[in-house]
Amino acid sequence: MRTLVFDGRTGAAGDMICAALIAAGADPDALAPVTDRLPVRYEVGETTKNGILATTVDVVLDGEGRVDGNDDSTGEEDDGDGNDDSTDEDDRDGHDHDHTHGHAESEHTHAEGAGAHRSYPEVVALVESMDLPESVESVALDAFERLGRAEASVHGTDLDETHFHEVGADDAIADVVGAALLLDDLDPGRVATTTIATGGGDVEMSHGVYPVPAPATTEIAAGADFSMVGGPVDRELLTPTGAAILAAVAEGVDAIPDLALDAAGYGAGDATFEKHPNVLRALVGEGRESETEGHQHGHSDATHGHAHGDATHGHGDATHGNVHGGAADRGQSLVRDDVAVLETNLDDAAPEVLGGLQETLKRAGARDVTVVPTTMKKSRPGHLVKVICKPEDAEAVAERLARETGTLGVRQSGASHRWIAEREFETVVLSVDGTDHEVAVKVASTADGEVYDVSAEYDAAAGVAEATGVPIRDVLRRAEGDVRDRIGE
Repeated sequence: MRTLVFDGRTGAAGDMICAALIAAGADPDALAPVTDRLPVRYEVGETTKNGILATTVDVVLDGEGRVDGNDDSTGEEDDGDGNDDSTDEDDRDGHDHDHTHGHAESEHTHAEGAGAHRSYPEVVALVESMDLPESVESVALDAFERLGRAEASVHGTDLDETHFHEVGADDAIADVVGAALLLDDLDPGRVATTTIATGGGDVEMSHGVYPVPAPATTEIAAGADFSMVGGPVDRELLTPTGAAILAAVAEGVDAIPDLALDAAGYGAGDATFEKHPNVLRALVGEGRESETEGHQHGHSDATHGHAHGDATHGHGDATHGNVHGGAADRGQSLVRDDVAVLETNLDDAAPEVLGGLQETLKRAGARDVTVVPTTMKKSRPGHLVKVICKPEDAEAVAERLARETGTLGVRQSGASHRWIAEREFETVVLSVDGTDHEVAVKVASTADGEVYDVSAEYDAAAGVAEATGVPIRDVLRRAEGDVRDRIGE
């Protein structure tokens, strides 16, 4: 089977992936659908990184200044909610991706951040308007959905309310769709990637300074099949765009598989490091291992792992119809959520303290708090407190737990993630004796939009029951039945 392997020892970004694919044999003419639709063009060149001749891909503004139909003429940013949702997702972060690649003599205007900064649905609409081959559109939409879900998770918003900034600009769309087009032109039967380097240190974003990898990159990697490793330099090397493209197309392998090599290409990033060539290597050849050999992280079919069902995507109605890479094997009907689990044993905590932990720990960042009666040493009664939180909140939650209870130690268990449902709330209006009452109903669904549970919020139902005299169970039944009827329609 013709196999493409990415070797990301110094990370990956959107333009580096495009450059590596061209260097490995993909035809740059395949990029025409992007330049036909967006006011940009690709400049393909060469540079040398630590003695390695590598290909560069630079996205620059079209001299004619064309603007696509989704752009406003000013290119001004207006996300409609007054918030800056950027997580610094542009490809500048790790590789100085101002798309110059060291070509100081270039007279062209670079496209970084140019054009409208679009919402997630606007990006989907733009990609779908490009008249791309079905497989190319599938990969591009898969990558953007991963970016969108990462943004939504980081900012606590819904997918369709997510607004891209740098990633919604013309150059980022050119990177993602361009990579999908070049991959289609190269036409491998299998795509794999070795462990990807993330770099180290800190990255400055609009909301502050964060450790590498950036939050959006971490969210994307959590749902990807590849592994990542820190280093080898203190610089952000793996960008969200690069992570999303690889997550959409590649299975993870521990080492370069057995290949009868046909071609090797190198895609350059802009920065130059003292000891590490800043390049992404692409290897193409005939794979000589069987489908059951090697470490494939659950990709039993060894395909790109972007089965978008009937390619209708269903964006906006919670029926996306897509299965992310390896979904059938890895149970991706639910969404992976990175968590930390904290525990402590208490044998002298007052009931009032235990009862207050739900509120005090949630204010510190806890997602869930459980207090379990247990028997401790010398047969004394006690309690086991278990707390679920995001990894970045673990230290603050542990400190609050210690201060509230007086415990001398808090354990962090080995759990790294949980599988959770997509959750949305519907508001149901119940009429009782001519008066309307609202009840919130939680709707749980899989990642592809299949609803599997409908549950009315108890406190809201109890309030209606108290006001009307209707039994709580009847309020719950009526509210949940109303939502089920809507879904059935």
